[in-house]
Amino acid sequence: MLFNTIGFFAFLIVVLVLYYLAPLTWKAKKIMLLAASYLFYGLWNPPLIALLVISTLVDWTAGNQLAKNEKNKKRRYWLLLSIIVNLGFLGFFKYGNFMLENFQQLVALFGVEYTPPKWDILLPMGISFYTFQTMSYTIDLYFKRIQPARTFLDFALYVTFFPQLVAGPIVRSDELVPQFYEPKRASQQQFFTGLLLLTIGLFQKTVFADSLLSPVSDSVFGSKDLLLPLDAWTGVLAFSGQIFFDFAGYSLCAIGIANMLGFTLSDNFRYPYGSVGFSDLWRRWHISLSSWLRDYLYIPLGGNRFGVSRTYVNLMLTMLLGGLWHGAAWTFVAWGFLHGLYLALERFFKNYVSIKTDSQTVQLLLAFLTFNCVNITWVFFRAKDFGSALRLLGSMFFLHGDKPVLTTNHLVLALLLMTMVFLGHFFMRRYALVDVLQRTPGWLLVAGWGIMIFALMVVQTTGQQFIYFQF
Repeated sequence: MLFNTIGFFAFLIVVLVLYYLAPLTWKAKKIMLLAASYLFYGLWNPPLIALLVISTLVDWTAGNQLAKNEKNKKRRYWLLLSIIVNLGFLGFFKYGNFMLENFQQLVALFGVEYTPPKWDILLPMGISFYTFQTMSYTIDLYFKRIQPARTFLDFALYVTFFPQLVAGPIVRSDELVPQFYEPKRASQQQFFTGLLLLTIGLFQKTVFADSLLSPVSDSVFGSKDLLLPLDAWTGVLAFSGQIFFDFAGYSLCAIGIANMLGFTLSDNFRYPYGSVGFSDLWRRWHISLSSWLRDYLYIPLGGNRFGVSRTYVNLMLTMLLGGLWHGAAWTFVAWGFLHGLYLALERFFKNYVSIKTDSQTVQLLLAFLTFNCVNITWVFFRAKDFGSALRLLGSMFFLHGDKPVLTTNHLVLALLLMTMVFLGHFFMRRYALVDVLQRTPGWLLVAGWGIMIFALMVVQTTGQQFIYFQF
């Protein structure tokens, strides 16, 4: 079920009515939220609920055993069970065809003709998100960083909580599970802040991502010819904005819906396109994933504790796997490689080149450099294959076509909007969105809210899927 559909709003209204108006105990409300979460997921593909149930049962059992066992050998076995089940599901459903295709190409190098069976594998929506979320629970219990969930109901609701189930944020158990222990009821301010965040998220997704930027991005990335440099750069910038507004919009919707129910989810984006450097970027973009990769991959690999060379290797491995997490294609690995390279180069220059960054002008120039380097990586993220990516990069830098694919209106709208996004992110990067909203005069807030609602009513949308649902 998509947030940007009439069906979801009917679903949400029913949930809110039952949550606030039905004479239910707190336990009954949690059962209702759990049932609603399964319904929310199951309306897409009911049989795949079984994966959620199996993952929940395995990690609940493993977590309890990890909490009560003191013998390291047994604890390792239970942790290994959790990891094998979760990564097994992820590997089969997300990477099964990818591994078969690459195995076929590998044996072909040795003159062996192998035709793999055609697997009609349906990628379960959000499997990468809830897999990482449940794995963090058992890993944290193994290292005794957290306490186990008090009841199975609390843990099951943590795994399936519908606002953030299919596209994050990836919430740690110590952030969300304790919120289920006591009755939650949103204050009037929290409820309306949540409703406003939901509106902003839908506005970003429907108006900016789908209506203004998607047509520009699709025209450029869908072209099979060399392009004019202006068209090529505009299309890449449009996708840069599209994926931000799409994913940040979803995150705001998730945070807003949770607020309306009285729960708190952490920010997932903090004006990333105003980042001064790539380490700053990954503190602002998809924060829940970047912190997960840091805590459960980069640091266990050794982080920066074993010398400069090992640090570069760890950075590269982390970003390569982060790229592969996004999709079963070598283009995503290339995307991760570029980000790993950027991070390594940034660390190298910080160690050996002294640059004074106190000046806002210098910061703006570094942010502009960062933004454009990030845009280059989006080429590999969005392109269907390496041939398409290299052709587009050639149009951006070296080889130019002679026929425009974008209209003047598309060029002006996309470039103007992305200029505003870059400058807005740069000058707002020290502020949190909720704090800004709370300090905004009431009349201005109501006016802006009204404009967004009017725009949502005017824009013709078919409820396009959020980009990150495919991951």
